[in-house]
Amino acid sequence: MSPRRGISAEPLLAAPVLIMHRLLPSNLAPLPRVFFERPPLEVAPDLLGKLLLRRWRGAWLAGRIVEVEAYLGREDPAAHAWRGPTPRNRVLFGPAGHAYVYLIYGLHTCLNVSIQPAGNAGCVLFRALEPLAAGAAASPLRAMSGPGRLTRTLHIGRALNGCDLTRPGRLCLAADDWPCGLPARARRAGPEIRVSRRIGITRARALPARFFLPASPAVSGPRPL
Repeated sequence: MSPRRGISAEPLLAAPVLIMHRLLPSNLAPLPRVFFERPPLEVAPDLLGKLLLRRWRGAWLAGRIVEVEAYLGREDPAAHAWRGPTPRNRVLFGPAGHAYVYLIYGLHTCLNVSIQPAGNAGCVLFRALEPLAAGAAASPLRAMSGPGRLTRTLHIGRALNGCDLTRPGRLCLAADDWPCGLPARARRAGPEIRVSRRIGITRARALPARFFLPASPAVSGPRPL
C-alpha cells in the first residue's frame, strides 16, 4: 500500500484550498459509520464525489474525492493488515470510519479510512481530491493530485491517525448535493466512474481496486480506457 505515482516532494505554492465557513455548513453532515461498515470494494466507488473536510486554524479546508484505492485487509498481500494487527495498523482492525495515517519513504503522508466492522480490517486510500471551486481562495486544480500532495495541502499528519471521520472534528467525510450541480445531460447519465488496477505497488497489483472520475483533471494516475 505504498503509492509511488502522483507524489511530489517539492513544496506546494502558497495558494490554499478553498476556505469554507467558520462552522460546518448546515447542508453538510458527516457520513454515518454504517456507510463504512461494508466491503472495501463497495465503499471505494461510493466515496467518489464525497467531500473531505479539514478543520485548520479556525476554518474548513475542503476537496471533492476523485480517486481512491481499496485494500482488502488480511486477504490482500498489498494491504498493511495482511500480516495481522500491529501497533502501527491497529486502526484498521478497529471501528469503521477512522483515519489511518502513515508515512512512506520517510517523506510522504498517506490518508486512508478504515472499512468494515471492528475486527475485520480493510481500508480505502485517498489518492486525489479536486478543490471545490476556482478563484482567488482556491488551490490549483492539481494541488491535491496524489496521496502526498493531498495530505500536505490539507495539513494532514500522523497526529490525525485514529481520528473519527464520522464526526465533525478536525477531519471528516461528508456528502453534499453533488452531482446535482452538474450540467443536466451529465446529471441524467450519472458521473462516469472507471476502475483500474492499483498503481505504485508491487504485490497484488493486478487487482481492479482503483476507482476514479475520469472527467476530473485532478486524477493522479493513468486513465485507461
